[in-house]
Amino acid sequence: MKKIILILSCVLVFGCSKSDTTYNCNYLLDVGVNLTVNLNLPQFNQLLFPINAVRVSNYGNDGIILVRTSSNSLLAWDGADPNHTLSSCSTLTIDGLNAVCSCGDGNEYSLLTGTAINDNAQPCTLKPYRVEATGNNTYYVSD
Repeated sequence: MKKIILILSCVLVFGCSKSDTTYNCNYLLDVGVNLTVNLNLPQFNQLLFPINAVRVSNYGNDGIILVRTSSNSLLAWDGADPNHTLSSCSTLTIDGLNAVCSCGDGNEYSLLTGTAINDNAQPCTLKPYRVEATGNNTYYVSD
């Protein structure tokens, strides 16, 4: 009986996490993000249409990249390359549905999956943020 309690305790302590999605990265900080996005505002209205992405500055490690998918869901990724320490070149730029790093190593990531899409085998995926629909064309982005 003691073994069962010990095993259940270990599962509860180590098996639960704050987020369903984990990313494999040690370069980016876990910063608090609390962002409300209203797609009716001009800076976000591109996200009313599928297959579009928008960068929001001053959140996360180096901004947040919001992506509207073809299934009309909204994804949020940190705007810094997770395979570099924060620097001026680690800021990701949006290139269609890809995010590109300018550090000269060719790091490029899919904004639909968060994974690297080039031949460089990168250990870190893009850092995801939680997105919740809160109303008509309004979303809440958090860590």
